[in-house]
Amino acid sequence: MTFKALMKRLVSRYFSDEEAIVLGGLLIVGLLVVLLFGSMLAPFFTALIIAFVLQGGVSWLERCGLPRLVAVGLIFILFLGVLLTLALIVLPLVWNQLAHLIQEIPDLLGRSRILLEELRDRYPTIITPDQIQRWISTAGNEFSLLGRRLLSLSLNSLGSLLGVVIYLVLVPILVFFMLKDRERLIGFLLSLLPKKRDLMTRIWWEMDDQIANFIRGKFIEIVIVAVVSWVTFWALGLPYATLLALIVGLSVLVPYIGAAVATLPIAAVAGLTFGFSDHFLWVMVAYAILQALDGNVLVPVLFSEAVNLHPVAIILAVLFFGGIWGFWGIFFAIPLATLLKALMFAWPRNRDRLPPEEMPEQGSS
Repeated sequence: MTFKALMKRLVSRYFSDEEAIVLGGLLIVGLLVVLLFGSMLAPFFTALIIAFVLQGGVSWLERCGLPRLVAVGLIFILFLGVLLTLALIVLPLVWNQLAHLIQEIPDLLGRSRILLEELRDRYPTIITPDQIQRWISTAGNEFSLLGRRLLSLSLNSLGSLLGVVIYLVLVPILVFFMLKDRERLIGFLLSLLPKKRDLMTRIWWEMDDQIANFIRGKFIEIVIVAVVSWVTFWALGLPYATLLALIVGLSVLVPYIGAAVATLPIAAVAGLTFGFSDHFLWVMVAYAILQALDGNVLVPVLFSEAVNLHPVAIILAVLFFGGIWGFWGIFFAIPLATLLKALMFAWPRNRDRLPPEEMPEQGSS
């Protein structure tokens, strides 16, 4: 079969429906808008995501009998409270612990040398003095580079203070009006679409619950894991408990990989603080139990069968979308993979119609 005939067959099979052509065009336009104007429209997209998350609470309050405006007001006040708590309490505390950690880098390097020498005494045939010296030198260079990057980031952030203020002012305003005028905005968007939109409606209803449940569930999972981690680390006397708890909470964004990566800073801080003692073992056992409870109890309760993807597909989605859009690509990797899966299964296929030149000739009866 020639390339031209193959393309005709594909077009005839997947784009014979007018709605499929419209949907394909909308997907391409939406992708181009995100790629070309993503940074410019970042406050809008941020507000859209937050409003999508908060809509579940508004709908619940409406089902309880509250008027929509009252429900929107209560949820919006709750959102502002959480935002102010993060901006005025949590983030300054994390920044202070990070700055304190950078100041203690020379002391940490000295402790790491002692620990490595203990390992050398235990395993002299595996660890040599030259290896210890190379490790200490490499670690010192990496810590110095990290300190310079953080210092550069803090200085550069002074110039982007206006952008932070715009986010803090503009995003809440957009969230409020997106919640308040939700029906009007949706009606306007629907008026721009063709009247025949059975395919788009079917895909939307299939994706709405899954994406909403995933995003809300992921936010809840991050908060629960971070809070429980902070309580655990604080109870065990682990330094930088807030910073480490934030790392563990954000690690759930990347399934399978995040938990393994978050283990490294926890083991490093615990080892440098307590040495290879029973206290170090208790910290690692507590962290392992926390990860086991998250994966086997919390995740099934929050997500159930809302996202039914193979682990290989999840990892590929995280690598692909994370490489394109960074943090937000990682966060939305699973919803985007679910969207692609829904499109693949819901997309109309015409198996009967073929291009005229490929139709079999009718034999005479």
